[in-house]
Amino acid sequence: MDNILLALNALRANKMRSLLTMLGIIIGIASVIGITTIGDSLSGYINTTMSGLGASNLTVNVTEKSESDDFLDTLLMFAPSSPSEKDMITQSMLDQYQTTFDGYIQDIAYSTSIGSTTLTLNNTDYHLTLNGVNAGIAHTESIELVTGRFIRDDDATRKVAIIADTLATALYPNIDPLGHTIELSILGSTIPFYIVGVYADPNANTPMALIMPNQSTVYIPYECAIDLTYGNQGYSSLTIVPAIGVDNDWFLDSTQKFFESYYYRNDSHTVTAYSLDTMLESMNDMINAVSIAIACIAAISLLVGGIGVMNIMLVSITERTREIGTRVALGARPMDIRVQFVVESIIICLIGGMIGMVLGIALANVGTSLLGFAASPSLGNCIMAISFSMAIGVFFGYYPANKAAKLDPIDALRYE
Repeated sequence: MDNILLALNALRANKMRSLLTMLGIIIGIASVIGITTIGDSLSGYINTTMSGLGASNLTVNVTEKSESDDFLDTLLMFAPSSPSEKDMITQSMLDQYQTTFDGYIQDIAYSTSIGSTTLTLNNTDYHLTLNGVNAGIAHTESIELVTGRFIRDDDATRKVAIIADTLATALYPNIDPLGHTIELSILGSTIPFYIVGVYADPNANTPMALIMPNQSTVYIPYECAIDLTYGNQGYSSLTIVPAIGVDNDWFLDSTQKFFESYYYRNDSHTVTAYSLDTMLESMNDMINAVSIAIACIAAISLLVGGIGVMNIMLVSITERTREIGTRVALGARPMDIRVQFVVESIIICLIGGMIGMVLGIALANVGTSLLGFAASPSLGNCIMAISFSMAIGVFFGYYPANKAAKLDPIDALRYE
């Protein structure tokens, strides 16, 4: 405690010099804390966002076979191709899959885009994307119904539709739209569909509504869409929602092997299964690697700060040579002198580290606010930064302290 008080008195006696000495430590710690906090916050934001999109869901795509190791070909493996009907996943394959993994599947979703159309109401054009879907899409796309119901599996070829609330208001402003019709143009033919459900338009109150106004999606039954467009029987892409508690890695591997077994003899196409979880892990690893690399570069300033601490301690020892001689003459041991100056070095680095930590968290909050997500400072990173600053104090304070401990008391007392 006496050594700590001596150190604080020495800092108080030379405020400006002490602050300038701490500056390297403050900048280094603030940089490391700020960068790691932004990296952790970005990872947390991505994890939360992807979880909301169904990060554990499996996507099964029919893709073209490639023997190339080219990076672009590797990326294209995860993109659905346009296979012919003989290369698509058949209903019998899907039925067998559901039987094999009964109890492991919560839902299966599939869809097909059948183009777009424009509906003119009161001199306003409404641009509609037409999607044929099954009941599972309601879970994978998190569609929020305002009224009515979503597409059911027993709708099959029924001409029913689910429309956005913004479109429903334009079509039937003063009455309930359920049971009324909407006329959609498909392959040049105008076909009436009965409205059985209305969903909340997710883009209604977002900047997207200003950039692309009056745009929404109309959902109709998958089988109906295939019949109306004379599309291929089969599926080029599936989204599978695992049951709660299922091991996603095992389920992904098992799903891949199951569908691959049907494509061994197919020379042109295969099936690729992946989940957002695997992509998320890769993305987090990349963010962490970049954060660590930048933090290591920022930590170089800690080395500069440590050298500054060593320099100022050498100056301090020179100024206090007579004081050291007096203490030794009164019975102080070399260890006492050594501890006194090491503690003073640690106090300088500790105070600088704490200021740097607060500054780093403040900078991280500003940075994450500008990027549009909340900051999440890590207690572990803060403790590590403070511990590192204390370690710098010990490392760079020991040489000056050792030099002070070895001073000859007679020469020290004669020093002017």
